[in-house]
Amino acid sequence: MRSLWLPLKRVFDLLIGSAAAVASLPVVAVCAVAVKLDSPGPVLFRQRRAGLEGGEFEIFKLRTMVVGAESIGAGAAVDDGDARITRVGGFLRRWSLDELPNLWNVVGGEMSLVGPRPTLPEQVAEYTEHQRRRLAVRPGVTGWAQVSGRASLPWSERIELDIWYVENLSPLLDLKILLATARMVFTGEGLYRGDSGGWRN
Repeated sequence: MRSLWLPLKRVFDLLIGSAAAVASLPVVAVCAVAVKLDSPGPVLFRQRRAGLEGGEFEIFKLRTMVVGAESIGAGAAVDDGDARITRVGGFLRRWSLDELPNLWNVVGGEMSLVGPRPTLPEQVAEYTEHQRRRLAVRPGVTGWAQVSGRASLPWSERIELDIWYVENLSPLLDLKILLATARMVFTGEGLYRGDSGGWRN
């Protein structure tokens, strides 16, 4: 099933991703205005991430934190009540609206609708050979680790869940993850790392 689904998965991403990206434009526009009015700095947050087979690309998100947040405080980790999160940013994160520009990464071929979340190149540099199996598919807007606890999970557990996804790839699994994502957005589960989650926790 995996070998059959992989080539069709890109077609699915392009069709559904394009439609979703266009449909979300009004929401993104409203959110962008709110971000601009709420705090100084660019509307979009751009960052280098590791994609398929470790190749780097620039991810697009709506900015939810103060400019330069990644170099102050907890760095790449984000905690509940983090002072670096803007007022509008807290709302966008709660409802995952900041991730909507990821859909253009899907259209561009750097990402998939479903797959392991793209991590930082410096995180990938510390992967073992086993953990690099996580990079065998395009990173996703949502994924198995995301709907299984996302940021609240220990880093090593998140990677193992993503490897399981790569090894069990199927259209039914992708559909299950997409449906679980809708539930997760409404509940807000696992949004922050808590006591056990995060890289180098």
